[in-house]
Amino acid sequence: MAPHGSRVKLYEPWHPEIRLTSKRAFALAAMIGVVAVLLGWFLLDQGRRGEAIPGVTYKAQFINPVPMLHLVDVLASDALEGRAAGTPGNEAARAFIRKRFEEIGLKPYLASGLQQPVTILPRPGLDAPGPGANLIGWVPGETPGVGPMIIVTAHYDHLGVVEGQIYNGADDNASGTGALVATAEYFVGHPPKHDILFVALDAEEVGFLGAREFMRSRAADLSRAALNINLDMVSRSDVGELYAAGTYHTPALAELITDAAKDAPVSLLTGHDRPEQGINDWTLQSDHAVFHQAGIPFLYFGVEDHPGYHQPSDDFSAITPEFYVRAADTLVMVMRAADAQLPAIFALRRAPDAPAPTEGLPE
Repeated sequence: MAPHGSRVKLYEPWHPEIRLTSKRAFALAAMIGVVAVLLGWFLLDQGRRGEAIPGVTYKAQFINPVPMLHLVDVLASDALEGRAAGTPGNEAARAFIRKRFEEIGLKPYLASGLQQPVTILPRPGLDAPGPGANLIGWVPGETPGVGPMIIVTAHYDHLGVVEGQIYNGADDNASGTGALVATAEYFVGHPPKHDILFVALDAEEVGFLGAREFMRSRAADLSRAALNINLDMVSRSDVGELYAAGTYHTPALAELITDAAKDAPVSLLTGHDRPEQGINDWTLQSDHAVFHQAGIPFLYFGVEDHPGYHQPSDDFSAITPEFYVRAADTLVMVMRAADAQLPAIFALRRAPDAPAPTEGLPE
């Protein structure tokens, strides 16, 4: 999640003629070498459902917890130096996520493949940033390319190295990225009724640049977008609470969440989306903001701030694995429910920045 109250700006897309410097290329190659070693370790365990996972007693119903947890562990490792947008660590993280997209059979959405370029402009401490990119895959529905669709998003960048300390961002937002891949894997094996796009977004922490480029470029036919489900900080809660923000702006979605909460393996709550909540109003504090401003209903899933939020202590060892696995299963439950009633949700779209509807789901 971006810093509370952060200001954002729309930038122009990365120009493909930009090349890596030799120093950057060397650093990136070294990091990818480390990731390759970790990938080999990860693949040894991939697919071992039912094995004992330290800290997890819950038996997942929908997602495969082992690769999800390993993905977060790798993304939040010191080797990737906090994955700040425009750094070799971020590029290495992207290579690993792309590999997972390919491994689970997620289809490239763009004619050019999985990757969409994103401009990363210079900023204090990073005078010559490398190119950024979103990764866009999809699971076709019963009528591919036709009808309403769901866009699931999660940003994979974090803060990088600040004053000599690595901000690994395990919960923020390696966790959302891991959950995005895990839920995508479920739908690859259990095709939905409607198309679902799964988008790993870059540069959220520096102004939602990946989300803005996705929206600005019209890489997807946004006239079909019925719902954005954004995953940002979903792995750390000592009280077992996962919040769904967005029902204040689209009240008809409250029933969807309430129904899902009845059987959810976590305490699924609504909130953190009302203007009077000030900094605790998450409406404009992560990538779903650009969808909301475009009139597309959103559901943002996250936990409340914890002591590791935007701190060097946001490490893999600090997440709550039992909660995280339960939360990922809960996300699949919500996505399945949304898919089942997507035409009615699509009818709740509004004009960009127009007042939100107050009625329930259309009959």
